[in-house]
Amino acid sequence: MPATYRAMMITRPGGPEVLQPVDLPVAEPGPGELRVRVRACGVGATDLIMLTGGYAFAPKLPLVGGYEIAGVVEALGAGVSGFHVGQRVAALTVHGGFAEILVRGAAHFVPIPDEVGDVEAASVILNYVSAWQMIHRVAKIQPGQTALVTGAGGGVGTALVQLLQLAGVRTYGAASVSKHGLVARLGATPIDYQAGPIDRLIRAGEPSGVDVAFDAIGGANIRQCLRAVRRGGTVVGYGFMAADGALAKARMFVDLFAGARLRGRRGTFYGISLWYRRDPKPFHEDLPQILALLARRNIEPVIAATFPLWEARKALELLATGGVAGKIVLTCD
Repeated sequence: MPATYRAMMITRPGGPEVLQPVDLPVAEPGPGELRVRVRACGVGATDLIMLTGGYAFAPKLPLVGGYEIAGVVEALGAGVSGFHVGQRVAALTVHGGFAEILVRGAAHFVPIPDEVGDVEAASVILNYVSAWQMIHRVAKIQPGQTALVTGAGGGVGTALVQLLQLAGVRTYGAASVSKHGLVARLGATPIDYQAGPIDRLIRAGEPSGVDVAFDAIGGANIRQCLRAVRRGGTVVGYGFMAADGALAKARMFVDLFAGARLRGRRGTFYGISLWYRRDPKPFHEDLPQILALLARRNIEPVIAATFPLWEARKALELLATGGVAGKIVLTCD
């Protein structure tokens, strides 16, 4: 066993350029912990936020990013039961995943079925659990209802479209024209968000509005989503892409909560980290369901690209372009 392992560390606030390879000491797992050899790690928008040093659910810089991992158990700490060396596991790490080794409490890990590969597993932990919880625990949408998904070509967007299709929901997916083929293949009606206000585009086909809108964009886009939803319907916000700065975010939340009530709609914001911190039980109920769907090939995670761990900087640069369809995953050999 080597005395050190390699990781990609965020050394200071900035962009992808601040990621630096470092060697860290291999530690033995403490009581109740597992040491896991990381095989794959998802890359998402939260990793870009973490680069700034302003992510509320991560330690202060310097830190190792990486929100979700799939790996193999190397060692068990005292008192750990239900896991064994050599077992494949997944976890929502929030930070620490951009590394060859991760030591974390055993309670955070979920077994990976044999039918599911490492890259596939890493690609669904954040995106598909987020989508599942927004659909079934937040919106509680029913078969036969209608939904709008903004950012439908992204990681969470493609997960929402697929899971809404499985739930029997007629779905409209707002995305750039280059992603319309993907959105249609996954089961949604593509909407060109550049062709006009989303609410007008939606009401051309759904005069009363859709039942639920899932919005990844934020900012002023929330108001369009509220107008696209029928009276009594729900808007679930989960992203900040168009909310640049504290003032814009504050205005967004005013629109989402107070604005929704004034229009006779329900507005709510979802964040998987906040949910997980409040109560990890729903995550540990929902991730096994997602992995089971994947094992049966009921869902198809869209993998946009894979990079070796040491090219995490390139992966985040690609993600920052905004043109990625699906999920980027880092791999460790």
